[in-house]
Amino acid sequence: MSSFDIQLLLTALVSVLVLVALIVSRVRMHPLLALLIVSLGVGFATGMEPTAIVKSLTDGAGKTLGAVGVVIALGAMLGKILADSGTTERLANAILARTSVRLIPWAMTLVAFVIGIPMFFEVGLVVMLPLIFSVARKLESQERFKGSAYVYVGVPVIAALAAMHGMVPPHPGPLTAIASLKTTVGPTMIYGFIAALPAMILGGPLYGAFIAPRMTTRPDDALLEQFTATQEAANGRVPASVGLGVLAALLPALLMLVHAVAEMLLPKGSGLLHAAAFLGNPLVAMLLGVLFAMATLALPRGGDAEKLRNALGQSLKPIAGIMLIIAGGGAFQQVLTSAKVGDAIVHLTQQFAFPPLILGWLIAMLLSVSTGSATVGIVGAAGLLAPLAGADPNLNLPLLALSIGCGSLFFNYANHAGFWMVKESFGMTMGEATKTISVVQSIVSVVGLVMVLLFNMLPALG
Repeated sequence: MSSFDIQLLLTALVSVLVLVALIVSRVRMHPLLALLIVSLGVGFATGMEPTAIVKSLTDGAGKTLGAVGVVIALGAMLGKILADSGTTERLANAILARTSVRLIPWAMTLVAFVIGIPMFFEVGLVVMLPLIFSVARKLESQERFKGSAYVYVGVPVIAALAAMHGMVPPHPGPLTAIASLKTTVGPTMIYGFIAALPAMILGGPLYGAFIAPRMTTRPDDALLEQFTATQEAANGRVPASVGLGVLAALLPALLMLVHAVAEMLLPKGSGLLHAAAFLGNPLVAMLLGVLFAMATLALPRGGDAEKLRNALGQSLKPIAGIMLIIAGGGAFQQVLTSAKVGDAIVHLTQQFAFPPLILGWLIAMLLSVSTGSATVGIVGAAGLLAPLAGADPNLNLPLLALSIGCGSLFFNYANHAGFWMVKESFGMTMGEATKTISVVQSIVSVVGLVMVLLFNMLPALG
């Protein structure tokens, strides 16, 4: 390692500490301002040209808004339609009527597990928020419930979505590792599904039951009202059927699932695959979901187009701040990446000798934590270990791909867009967000590694 590598690593560490201090100290700086200021500081401290710093800021913020921001906006619209049509209210009633309080987190884990098969973490959370808030709000009204109902219901969803995102193809992370290591999807998917189960259980229902009584987290009232208030009865309209509402809620996930299946079954370059890829793109899938919900839940049975437009416009106001903070997180992540913090991490890991499965997890973890990008973690780890994968015939490549995916999940923190999405959506402090998404994803990541090492003791699949 060079002295410049050490400087980069220290700069990355100090930048996160300064960011937290700006937000939680007496300064009480808005997260967006704090993220931009710290990003500028990292750029200058690492010797980047001023024009390069600005380009990294705009590229990072723009890329994040393009990939996540628009999807969040569409998700807010879909959630508003589902709430106003009474769909989330009736689904919440159905879950509470058929499930005891102790089993609610398990039911939410199952729902998120299904939703998470095709959906990215952020997209899945957007789709699940109306149901999380509706169930938690009803649970909160029960006097015997102690602690934060939103953490109790939300943590299992976070754990399930994170586990599926990092461990199971066709999510981009596992697929990237599979391609770099020249292994196959089938065994990696089987290993991933099995490993995800204990990771979801420990990081979800079990940890959620432990932490929820110790927290008082409650989302912003405006966002809560948007996702849980029911307008159908007030407007004297006939409620839509639950089946139609569920179809509208799941349509984006179904379109993404079709794309995932098509990628595994159809030859590359086929017209059907291109069509599935278009329809299964998160932005397109969410847009089609909103349009379908408008056509089936909002406008029929006496719906008013002008009121619908106003309602959709109102739905964007509570999440505007969330989107901008997430964009700031993207800018911070891009500056760290452009400053070559990832290269310093790679040089650090080369100083030590670890077994390949542990080394893959470790490199992906360090890159993800330091740069704020799970993708950087996976690409860097897979690229570094690709020569070893090709040279060692005894190495279980599907397990190496899974190990890298698990490592990329560890300790999602202030330079990750997902951290800010959870923090702002649930109205958390920095400490509360750390106790939830950061700890949950760390549990999922470590349990995933343990499962990889256990699998490695068994005969290889395929």
